[in-house]
Amino acid sequence: MAIELTNESQHSVNEARLMDVARAAMLAMNIDPEAELSIAVVDNDVMEKLHVDWMDLPGPTDVLSFPMDELEPGKPGEPPVTGMLGDIVIAPEFATAQALEAGREPQAELDLLMVHGVLHLLGYDHEEPDEHKVMFDLQAEILTAFESTGSPS
Repeated sequence: MAIELTNESQHSVNEARLMDVARAAMLAMNIDPEAELSIAVVDNDVMEKLHVDWMDLPGPTDVLSFPMDELEPGKPGEPPVTGMLGDIVIAPEFATAQALEAGREPQAELDLLMVHGVLHLLGYDHEEPDEHKVMFDLQAEILTAFESTGSPS
């Protein structure tokens, strides 16, 4: 799987685990192992600039996704979807604060955000209540499967 992760932040993250979580989400959605995904781990100041520039919203956020080929999830029994999935940007400092405030472990929050980012790249959203339910149920299903096996397969 062509996943590339660059840590441009001052925070240490478990890069291998984040890539495994991304891989698990891609496989769960029947995305070809050769599909390309770029992950950038950035500090809050970089995330804030991206958030303002791309979403026109103030302050940093936890994760942003930038789809490239606008891929959609593959269907079971059909060949996996291939192409350039896109870019995911994660701010571990923001994510850690968010996790602690919610009573979650920081790594669990980063795992969740990685799956969340992949789902956004595949066209999932959570603006409307029905979309929110579909996306968050799928997110939980992927994370549960990953946590039970500890691997993307």
